[in-house]
Amino acid sequence: MERKPMERRPRRVEREKEFEERVVVINRVSKTVKGGRRMRFSALVVVGDKKGRVGFGTGKANEVPDAIKKALEDAKKNVFRVPLVNNGTTIPHEVTGVYGAGEVFLRPATEGTGVIAGGPVRAVLELAGITDVLSKCIGSRTPINAVRATITALKSLKTVNGVAKLREKKVEEIR
Repeated sequence: MERKPMERRPRRVEREKEFEERVVVINRVSKTVKGGRRMRFSALVVVGDKKGRVGFGTGKANEVPDAIKKALEDAKKNVFRVPLVNNGTTIPHEVTGVYGAGEVFLRPATEGTGVIAGGPVRAVLELAGITDVLSKCIGSRTPINAVRATITALKSLKTVNGVAKLREKKVEEIR
């Protein structure tokens, strides 16, 4: 009996992950019902490609992995582009982001400074691809408020070209 060589199926080439993801915080939350407390988990996740695109999301479920998965899906829906300068290492200008009682101040830094920021703010900035920046949390330091304030600050950044276009002037007139 003659054996046929096995047909080789082309292997699926798993494409490189588009975004890097980081779980910022996982909380156990409870709801009091007639029979006692009902526990669930809430997750806060930040995603980014380290090339200027970043987003965050929250998810809640009965199990931690499900909460993280929901947060990841939410984060990928909320991705936006951050304007970067100096070869994509820092932000164009000083900015303050406010969300609730949380306030995050961001200042551009010279090359080689690194990311001077706390946990939640650091996660957002690193995944956005910002490598040189100074930051300060003022007011609430709750992770969700800090992340939302950082996102607000990054969304309000403008480049010189963007401002020139808005004012319908030349870049030289603005500088």
